[in-house]
Amino acid sequence: MHVHILGICGTFMGSLAVLAKQLGHTVSGSDANVYPPMSTQLEQQGISLIEGYDPAQLDPAPDMIIVGNAMSRGNPCVEAMLDRGLPYTSGPQWLSDNLLRDKWVLAVAGTHGKTTTATMLAWLLEYAQMAPGFLIGGVPKDFDCSARVGESPFFVIEADEYDTAFFDKRSKFVHYHPRTLILNNLEFDHGDIFDDLAAIQRQFHHVVRIVPANGQVIMPAGVDALEQVIGQGCWTPLVKTAVGDDSPQLAEAEWQARLLKDDGSAFEVLHSGELVGTVHWNMTGLHSVNNGLMALVAARHVGVQTAHAIEGLCNFGGVKRRMELIGEVAGIRVYDDFAHHPTAIETTLQGIRAQVGDAPVIAVIEPRSNTMRMGMHRQNLAASAGQADRVYWYQPAGLEWSLQDVVDSCTNPALLARDTAEVIAELVAEAQPGSHIVIMSNGGFDGIHTRLVNALQQKWS
Repeated sequence: MHVHILGICGTFMGSLAVLAKQLGHTVSGSDANVYPPMSTQLEQQGISLIEGYDPAQLDPAPDMIIVGNAMSRGNPCVEAMLDRGLPYTSGPQWLSDNLLRDKWVLAVAGTHGKTTTATMLAWLLEYAQMAPGFLIGGVPKDFDCSARVGESPFFVIEADEYDTAFFDKRSKFVHYHPRTLILNNLEFDHGDIFDDLAAIQRQFHHVVRIVPANGQVIMPAGVDALEQVIGQGCWTPLVKTAVGDDSPQLAEAEWQARLLKDDGSAFEVLHSGELVGTVHWNMTGLHSVNNGLMALVAARHVGVQTAHAIEGLCNFGGVKRRMELIGEVAGIRVYDDFAHHPTAIETTLQGIRAQVGDAPVIAVIEPRSNTMRMGMHRQNLAASAGQADRVYWYQPAGLEWSLQDVVDSCTNPALLARDTAEVIAELVAEAQPGSHIVIMSNGGFDGIHTRLVNALQQKWS
């Protein structure tokens, strides 16, 4: 069967393309913007990529068109598909129909940390030689691609609350029918499709409703937004976690992570108050510790021994674009991070600050998500970058409001930037050995990461 994917370079759709290829289908696809790491992965898998949405790509007609949720009415391919009566479906529905129906699905939901936690969970099952299938909205370092069918009943999936398609406004995750469900956290986001937090909570409760009684729901204790979701009804055993010794929720948390280092690079794991092991790993930040604890508990639900899961966390490699070290030149380190929400920006910078101490930390932030473009988080942005010694706020095309107000509200030195070449020039002039430059964006950011490393090499070579 020939499957053609509209919006193939999105993190979910690109992973879906890999699965379709592994299932034996001929796969092609198109996107408006084609950039690494997803484009590189697709090309390595032998998947044909087309830039743009010229309807000619639908000749000859594919057997099935999978429509990404970024597609809308008015798109030339969408209009041609509808006019010609070609068969189409959404990505989540195709996945449910063709792969997940007979699987034990382990789904990772939440506003933050889905990609990293899903990657950790897939790795723990792999480390236990359980050969899981998985679909992750990023490119993991411990696997050669972001998705695979697997050789066992277990399938790990990053469960996004974003809507499914222009013709299906349910959240993606309701299609997955998980038996093990992680609810990492919950905040307001995706202001382009949700009116308020209650609307997101409604979707979260939809997925809670379909977890069977012989399944498991895992969540951090004391998160009010999640407690309200569970308060609407839960018919599945609930396991709660907590991070830190001073958490007021310790009494209700069956699993606890107790920090041994402030930067989160080492922590003890406790079950019902009893020490069961210690993790020493390459990750940093309280958010990473929370993600790791969630993954450990979920892996245990499908039979991975706790000691083996702890050993697996110690050997976890990470995920591309999640505080990924892109390059080091003359002691200047450049990182790529996907943070696109004030909480994610704040926790990421807190993590690196705890790791590097007083060393200079420079943040370069492009707020380009749909919610950011609408200005819904603008009042929290300045404070989110408070751990950086200097912040470059980049005004992307299409942002409907000026970042100057954010710059003016910063208590640390901040600059408004509109040209990546100028940002690179200033960073090259400013950065000294020992500096840490953290570039944050959920897009390609005009290739600034590699361009900066190249410019630093020219200066310091």
